[in-house]
Amino acid sequence: MPFTAWFLALGALFIVMALAGSAVKRLPFSPAMLYLGAGILLGPRVAGLIDLDPVADATLIERLSEIAVIVSLFTTGLKLRVPLRHKLWRAPLRLAFLAMLLTVAGVTAVGVTLLGLSLGAAVLLGAVLAPTDPVLASDVQVEDERDVETVRFGLTGEAGLNDGAAFPFVMLGLGLLGLHELGAWGWRWLAVDVAWGVVAGLGLGAASGAAIARLVLYLRRHHNEALGLDEFLALGLIALAYGLSLLVGAYGFLAVFAAGVALGRTERQDPEATPPPASVDAAARTSDPQPGGSQDDSATMAQGVLTFNEQFERLAEVALVLCVGAMVTEVSWPTHAAWFLAALLLVVRPLAVYLGLLGAGLSGVQLTFMSWFGVRGVGSLYYLSYAIVFGVFEGHARPLADLTLIVITASIVLHGVSVTPLMRLYRRTPEGSDSTSEPVSLATPRGSTSAARAPDARPSQSSRYAATASSRSSACRPRSATTPT
Repeated sequence: MPFTAWFLALGALFIVMALAGSAVKRLPFSPAMLYLGAGILLGPRVAGLIDLDPVADATLIERLSEIAVIVSLFTTGLKLRVPLRHKLWRAPLRLAFLAMLLTVAGVTAVGVTLLGLSLGAAVLLGAVLAPTDPVLASDVQVEDERDVETVRFGLTGEAGLNDGAAFPFVMLGLGLLGLHELGAWGWRWLAVDVAWGVVAGLGLGAASGAAIARLVLYLRRHHNEALGLDEFLALGLIALAYGLSLLVGAYGFLAVFAAGVALGRTERQDPEATPPPASVDAAARTSDPQPGGSQDDSATMAQGVLTFNEQFERLAEVALVLCVGAMVTEVSWPTHAAWFLAALLLVVRPLAVYLGLLGAGLSGVQLTFMSWFGVRGVGSLYYLSYAIVFGVFEGHARPLADLTLIVITASIVLHGVSVTPLMRLYRRTPEGSDSTSEPVSLATPRGSTSAARAPDARPSQSSRYAATASSRSSACRPRSATTPT
């Protein structure tokens, strides 16, 4: 009977989402909120179809969330086609590294002084909760590869980078708990966990993404081979970049994100690639490349890979949020959970964003929106499970699991309720309205010297970027999960 009930429950959930998807987008409501509610109903307190414990079932949760994160990070990288030297990258880089460091420090201070945690447990809690989520934050991320609006681009890049950038701090927390070797004065942590893990992960991911993209384009254009099956290309590149990084002890999360960026940038840099116009963009997303090596091969390849990954990502989101909904009904709600949540969302995150982006030239409106939409989700669930599997004992594991699940649940609800009205409000501001009024040309057809500019007297950010993108070409420089060895 439980197996039959699973079919009925999932069938009803998917049909409801398919029928109500358009209405949900217009309401102060997110799909993740529906999945969360369904998980609570399917959990042990109601139907009993999902019975997971964040500590006892940490290995299973770790693997499920790991797959969801790497697919989402690759998808995120594919959408960011802006040249790496462009100033738009300044915000996500500072958010992913500096603001995340400040978030870890802030949570650590709260954990030690107010929660009574040991230093190691407090650092670990900060590392688990610091990264923003690439899976659940799609409503505030870039809408497609042509979207270069500052807030959405910044939040997208932050979510893509900081899941990998948080790993050294996870290892630091584990080291302070006596579970990982840090070296005298932390030299091993700095050299291996920080420097090697980050640099090697980004480098391997960028190299594998660029190499596979150019190989596929060469075979399609000159030999009529490797046509279609872009979903296999996506899964293969994700697995290759991730596996290589694990093999050398680097961070695979950073690797798959960099591989996605490199694959998407190959389309922009390819001198024979013509970006598909908006009217045929949907067709390009679902059509296989035609024999004969058309000049749209790179665009079709990247679009096909992106479409498949977005569909896979959506299914992974359903599975993981159902699990969160089922598990959160079994956690103990400590008295300090409410004020800790308020401190994280209303004090630590805003301070980290404002200080991390100090002098970045962003307006107060942009900083406010970025500071609020620090969505926590599947990435935090992965790091929690990773730490428990690594050996965090029960005395630390249970309180960390309870707080993490409470934060994830609250983030899904609070950000889900606020995303539609706040993003609608943001689009009415001068900063939000000057975003993507026309498509951005991310690749310049051969013989073209400049991108078309909208007839508006003052060019928008998109048209300014289009002109910049068509006049220069940057070399590609640039995530896991397993610790460097």
